Amino acid sequence: MTTAQQIIDYCKTFPDVVEDYPFDDETVAMRHKRGQRRIFALIMRHQGGIWVNVKNQPGWCDFWREQYPDGVVPAYHMNKQHWNSIILGRGVPREHMEQMIEESYLLTRR
Repeated sequence: MTTAQQIIDYCKTFPDVVEDYPFDDETVAMRHKRGQRRIFALIMRHQGGIWVNVKNQPGWCDFWREQYPDGVVPAYHMNKQHWNSIILGRGVPREHMEQMIEESYLLTRR
């Protein structure tokens, strides 16, 4: 996936998901429709690229950062122990992006 729209479209394949624009910019929050409407993916422009913040188990956060040091970093503007930022176009394969997004969806669902 190389565009924000591709990430949004993938997120919408999960049940009960809503696309939200909570800020005064083009940042997209992909949320659960029910309950506390928790965010599971935050898609934004940052440092000239597209970043996707996702929640992962702490051990997995470190694993993904080690596997893709240019493409997965501690999350911008979020808890660094539980959240990573995936930077599009930095070598993270689609299947691994999808795996991280799915895990984030499952971890934030209540």
